[in-house]
Amino acid sequence: MCRSMLQKLEVCALSAIILVCTLIPTSQAQTPSSVEERIDRVENGLLPPAIIKGEAVSRMKLPERMQFYKTPGVSVAVINDHRIEWARAYGMIEAGGDAPVTVTTVFQAASLSKPVTAMAVLHLVEERKLDLNKDVNDSLKSWRIPENEFTTTQKVTLRRILSHSAGLTVSGFLGYAADARVPTLLQILDGTPPANSQSIRVDIVPGTKYRYSGGGYVVIQQLLTDVTGKPFPDLLDQLLLKKLGMDHSSFKEPLPPTLATNAAAGHLPNGDEIKGRHFIYPESAAAGLWTTPTDLAKFVIEIQMSLRGKSKKVLTREMTEQMLTPQIDNSSLGLSVDGTGVSRRFSFSGSNVGYKSYLVGYINSGQGAVVMTNSENGAQLVLEILRSIAAEYQWPDYHPKERAIAKIDSAIYDAYVGEYEVAPGLILSVTKEGDKLFSQSPGQPRSEMLPESETIFFLRSIDAQFTFVREEGRVVSVVIHRGSRDFQARKIK
Repeated sequence: MCRSMLQKLEVCALSAIILVCTLIPTSQAQTPSSVEERIDRVENGLLPPAIIKGEAVSRMKLPERMQFYKTPGVSVAVINDHRIEWARAYGMIEAGGDAPVTVTTVFQAASLSKPVTAMAVLHLVEERKLDLNKDVNDSLKSWRIPENEFTTTQKVTLRRILSHSAGLTVSGFLGYAADARVPTLLQILDGTPPANSQSIRVDIVPGTKYRYSGGGYVVIQQLLTDVTGKPFPDLLDQLLLKKLGMDHSSFKEPLPPTLATNAAAGHLPNGDEIKGRHFIYPESAAAGLWTTPTDLAKFVIEIQMSLRGKSKKVLTREMTEQMLTPQIDNSSLGLSVDGTGVSRRFSFSGSNVGYKSYLVGYINSGQGAVVMTNSENGAQLVLEILRSIAAEYQWPDYHPKERAIAKIDSAIYDAYVGEYEVAPGLILSVTKEGDKLFSQSPGQPRSEMLPESETIFFLRSIDAQFTFVREEGRVVSVVIHRGSRDFQARKIK
């Protein structure tokens, strides 16, 4: 991403943070005043990912954390008993501006576009216009996935694309500056200029491995257009957004004027506003939705209610059950599904340049939340807010982990110092300063690595754990534990 394309603006002061609150009563015996008290505790009870054993729990205030993360705007919707109990917005649409974020301010949903797209796909499956298990090349018309040695016996199907197991390349997309040439969908599929991503191809036998692929959802975007003959944004509006009452949501680019006037501008790690306010994502199915937490909460609630047999605005109960059935690892048809019993939940996160977001819905309790931000630094802030909501609403998950710091001879750290390749071009640097060990990823602040043992370390500020691996006495790699996934990074220096 070229820094010369970025416009310098001052970071807005977040002291005047209280903005708009929408209260929606639930079937629980809850008075408006008690909901206000809950909101106050959430706003003033943000929690870190780790609590050090023996230390007091440090609860943080939302305005201070927004300032710390250089995040001008945040919007939140909380679901309780299958209803939106409250929605509230904080901060400003753009750094240094005077237009406040409201609960109707739209944000780029980034990859939260994928589960919304998935629901529309499954609706067409129920209408028998698509088949989850057929080779998608049988239905594609304008373009076809090139066959190769990986597709000889196993084919790319919708079931596999939706669950990121189709063997398709291209994890995510960078977007296009407001003044840049924007490629057509066919140019994106083939990776030809002005597309800034590689061609979308199969390089793993379909069905054999989970690998996140935004490219797969671009294939879906072309497929839906070919099968229905309708532009993708219009089709999604018809199949899903209108049916769920998602009145402040659109896949259209540029945005309709009614939404564009209240759209949050994206911001970079240093707090600067993106030149042109935001990048353009023609990969609509993968990353192009503009929406609000309240609208996405309606989407979450529809899934919860459909599973109970109480609603079928888009999908039948049987198809919703399919949507939430893991296909490979914890990846279902458009969502991640984790936990059992009271902990069983579906979730997904979104990350476009300048926007970070997250949604979660509990299957049995009817609880959940959606948080959206207009900052490249917003991901950690989103998790701090979720931990505060989890504490207030007594969720079984999203709580800080208690860690104990072990007493270690810091001389051991010398063997860990070096560079580790997490992925091509993504290097984790481990350094030592005095008797402390530090890690740093590109574009991220340096963080102290605290020891749980001689080989296992964790961070205070990020939910990450590191296990150093030795072979024949030498440190050869580090396994990074993030959420439910592990990433092995080879030591290269």
